[in-house]
Amino acid sequence: MNTDPTQTIVLIHGLWMTPLSWEHWIDRYRARGHRVLAPAWPGMDTGVEQLRADPSVVDHLGIEEIVDHYDAIIRELDTPPIIMGHSFGGAFTEILLDRGLGAAGVAIDAAAVKGITRLPLAQLRSAFPVLKNPANAHRSVALTFEEFRYAFANAMTEDGARAAYERYAVPGPGRVLFQGAFANFNPHAPTQVDFGNDDRAPLLLIAGGADHTVPASVDRSASRHYRRSAAVTDYREFPGRAHFTIGQEGWENVADYALDWALAHLATPATT
Repeated sequence: MNTDPTQTIVLIHGLWMTPLSWEHWIDRYRARGHRVLAPAWPGMDTGVEQLRADPSVVDHLGIEEIVDHYDAIIRELDTPPIIMGHSFGGAFTEILLDRGLGAAGVAIDAAAVKGITRLPLAQLRSAFPVLKNPANAHRSVALTFEEFRYAFANAMTEDGARAAYERYAVPGPGRVLFQGAFANFNPHAPTQVDFGNDDRAPLLLIAGGADHTVPASVDRSASRHYRRSAAVTDYREFPGRAHFTIGQEGWENVADYALDWALAHLATPATT
């Protein structure tokens, strides 16, 4: 019997993905009695096949537009939701919490916000297909299977990686990656947050021990930065998990930990 208090959960997908990437989490959380929303980034609600055929609709999509889109959705809700994001969606979760939104936030394999300077070689290699060409800042870029396997599915079987690529991968707006990669050189970077914000909702950072796109050291660095705040911040690392941890075999353990943590920390006040 479900004994969870009913909550609204907003799931935010990452780059090269659509809300379909959350399909298993949506079903699992709804089975526990929760209301689950998984809105697409602006222009990305047309479906995987359509985006593969014509990604031009998101060629110029940037971080400000995406975060403002989710901001508007969340402000329309009756009560503050649990916000969960994967990859760049994790970074957007941090930004939304910094704006005072949400009852709790979970950032999974979260792309670095401004101020995080850790840049492991694996992360550079994962981003290289986009960052190698400045023109990609103004168009969408698709990953080859080999690039996806390295960046998202290095800890998955060949068959599992292939299935994930064929079902979920879509071209992503290069501008988002350029904005994130060069945030520390931009005084008005859209990924800026106040690490010392005492009034934000509790935040859990989840990292994968085998993640190439956002190595665990990046999220560990973020957790240290958030020590400036009296608001609750926790960090959890799952050994052997690739970047596509939300779909990799064993995803249930990550999903349950994320939700159980959020339910246990709803509206935990800052300490003084």
